[in-house]
Amino acid sequence: MAAKILANLIVMGSGILARAFVQAYRQALTIEDDMLSNKSFSCGVDASKSGVAQETIQNSVRRASKVMTEQEARQILGVTAETPWEEIVKKYDALFERNAQTGSFYLQSKVHRAKERLETLYQSKGQDARS
Repeated sequence: MAAKILANLIVMGSGILARAFVQAYRQALTIEDDMLSNKSFSCGVDASKSGVAQETIQNSVRRASKVMTEQEARQILGVTAETPWEEIVKKYDALFERNAQTGSFYLQSKVHRAKERLETLYQSKGQDARS
């Protein structure tokens, strides 16, 4: 008798979890589609009323577009807006080599993308940005 009740609880619990997972997955797909198309969220959640910071939403949209900001690039390389280009290149070389030795291709690519982002910025400002 106890085994039968336990089996029923396991089956019912599994069904509930499966339905919750499917519902969450569908909601995530809806949110992702809305963010990529820059529409308002249609999942019934008002970000301003639910306490979700506007910055979080903007970061999600930015990450979906895979564009690195100047602030993120400077943070990755550990430089400020006043840092000269030569110092940025030195920091880039050091970080790139360090990650090449440890075998972290992901970090290496982030460092490279950060340098590329700042390079375009420095070139548009008319400063010397040759590597």
